[in-house]
Amino acid sequence: MQRMSDPQIFRIIENGIAGTGMPAFHALESSQIKRVVAYLRSLQGTTQAVKLPGDPERGKTIFLGKAGCSLCHMIARQGGFIASDLSGYARTHTADQIRSAITEPTPGGGRQVRLVTATTRGGEKYAGRVRNEDNFSLQLEGLDGTFYFLSKSDLTSLEYDPRALMPSDYGSTLGPRALDDVVSYLISVASANPQQAPRKVDEEE
Repeated sequence: MQRMSDPQIFRIIENGIAGTGMPAFHALESSQIKRVVAYLRSLQGTTQAVKLPGDPERGKTIFLGKAGCSLCHMIARQGGFIASDLSGYARTHTADQIRSAITEPTPGGGRQVRLVTATTRGGEKYAGRVRNEDNFSLQLEGLDGTFYFLSKSDLTSLEYDPRALMPSDYGSTLGPRALDDVVSYLISVASANPQQAPRKVDEEE
C-alpha cells in the first residue's frame, strides 16, 4: 500500500478487490473515503506535520494541573481512569473539533456520566462512576480505576452528584491561549504515537 497513490487506495476502498475478502464500500461518500485514506497515511507516518495552534508544553502543564483534565482522563499513560483515554483523540478530530469538545461538551443526562457515592450498612463509602447497574447490584469504577461490585441490599444510600463529570466552563476559565495550548498538547501526543489505535469514546464521555 505504501507504493500506491492516494487515488489507487481510494478506488480499492470504493470498489473492493474481486476474489478476496476486501468488500466494496459504495455506501461511503467520497469525502469519507478520503478521510480513510488520510488516516491510513497517518499510520505510515507520511503525512505532513500539523501546524500546532499553541504550545504543547504549556498545554501539558495545564492539562495535568490547572484544568484538572488528568483527574478523569488518561493521556500518554498519565492521569485518571474515570473518563476516556485521550492519547489518540486528536488523530480522528481536528483542532477546531477538539476545542469545541472542551468548551461545549455534549450534555449527558444519564447517571452513568456523573459521580456517585455509595454508602454500605457498615458505613463504608465508595465514590466513582457507575459502569453497570441492575435491580440487585451495582458495578462502580473508583477514581483510581478500581472496580467495586456492590449488592444493593447492602447499601443504605446511593447519592448522585448533580454535576456532570466534564466541566462546561472551560471556555471562560482557561481563555483562548490556554485552550490552544491544550489542543496542541493533545495533537502532539497523538502524533507521537501514530500506531496506537484510539479507544472508542462514548458520546457521554
